[in-house]
Amino acid sequence: MIKKISDKDKEDWENFLKNNEKIPNKDFVAKKNIRHEKIKKIDLHGFTLEDANKAIERFIKKCFAEGVTKIIVITGKGLRSKNVENPYLSKDLSILKYSVPEFIESHKNLMKMIIESTDAKIEDGGSGAFYIYLKNKFKLK
Repeated sequence: MIKKISDKDKEDWENFLKNNEKIPNKDFVAKKNIRHEKIKKIDLHGFTLEDANKAIERFIKKCFAEGVTKIIVITGKGLRSKNVENPYLSKDLSILKYSVPEFIESHKNLMKMIIESTDAKIEDGGSGAFYIYLKNKFKLK
């Protein structure tokens, strides 16, 4: 079935094309109250568990003081770890990938600075990384 376009529809279309008025993009949703993201990254590849925990603690405190809003923590996946003799290391699990987030969550003073931590997107390291979102130091309760 073929429908003919009416003369009125053709006229409306021609007027629309000639019109220079900006049409709002309904697919774009402006988000209000979004703060500017300040992002820093730390790579813990090659760190021992103890050194990684010390480094992440210092890094979170430094970033919080500098007003950083998001930290990308790269722990690696533990696929090349040679520490088989370490009792905390499993062939299936990487040591820093699981122990660093656990250290952070068990550290009350660090958790006071953190809004949340989430898995990283693939472009930031995927399963070998995670994000930490920091609170605003001026709004700390």
